[in-house]
Amino acid sequence: MVQNQKIISALPAAQDAEEEDGAPDAGEQAELRERTAPPALHGQRLDKALALLAPEFSRSYLQQLIAQGCARVNGQTATRAAHRLRAGDQIAVELRPTPLSQAFVPQPMELAVVHEDEHLLVIDKPAGLVVHPGAGNWSGTLLNGLLARDTRAAALPRAGIVHRLDKDTSGLMVVARTRAAMDALVRQIAARQVRREYLALAHGAWRGPRELEVNAPIGRDARNRLRMAVVDLSQHPGKPAQTFIEVLHTTQQGCVVRCLLGTGRTHQIRVHLAHLGHPLVGDALYGGAPAAGMTRQALHARRLALAHPASGAPLAFEAPPPPDLAAALALWGFGGQGMC
Repeated sequence: MVQNQKIISALPAAQDAEEEDGAPDAGEQAELRERTAPPALHGQRLDKALALLAPEFSRSYLQQLIAQGCARVNGQTATRAAHRLRAGDQIAVELRPTPLSQAFVPQPMELAVVHEDEHLLVIDKPAGLVVHPGAGNWSGTLLNGLLARDTRAAALPRAGIVHRLDKDTSGLMVVARTRAAMDALVRQIAARQVRREYLALAHGAWRGPRELEVNAPIGRDARNRLRMAVVDLSQHPGKPAQTFIEVLHTTQQGCVVRCLLGTGRTHQIRVHLAHLGHPLVGDALYGGAPAAGMTRQALHARRLALAHPASGAPLAFEAPPPPDLAAALALWGFGGQGMC
């Protein structure tokens, strides 16, 4: 564990909340689609019109959304699938997971398996793979691949996924294969007993202490709902967030840092590093820019340690940086310096 030399706090530490690693974030799960009904839809049923607006979804899924109040006609909630439209009506639907949509379709895909036994699976997730279906990524996700790989996954919430990585973050993830293992892993994560270490390439020469602990609550950015931000809990909703940071190497171009998670908030490392003035290379959402050949956020979950959910035996896994990050590290003179 990093020896803490300095604590950066946006507010005094508050009582921590339950980990949210395994739960999809509500703000990221909703997708609004809108359309003006053309003359061809005059007199047509609302569910049929929505099927044209969101053709990748089934009529039964859209009918569930209508029943849940997720559809509007001319700004008014419409809860009847048989509602008849008029030409020129403004129709809108908020796409979100429903009970039926949780039974996602299995989709075979290649997964880099680091470890597998009857209780759990450890994979090295590639950058670009979405973990859980949501807005804009309703298929082709890790969850879909897990359902195709193991028929037992369909009986587990989220196919056994107990924590997430952002789409463009690469690296190690543990997945449960039984309900007992899932419950045990969730308890470990909530108790801060799972050690997750990340390697990050960030902008700017590091000028502060080489080891530090960041305690800065994170909530949704009030000015941009797609972003998270460090917030004042007395004025904005959010949750305590803790990251341990160790600077491995630094130059005028940027720095390589090791990050250990104390909590698992959405975009936590990205938000905390940007808050410190060192946004991740390639992370446009939080002030980063493409550099050293990296066009995605330069973040890799390289080490994972936990107790086996059945036997209690200690487990530890490592995954070297993927080719794009390894090349960026080498280009900035960091290659071969303890990066694996």
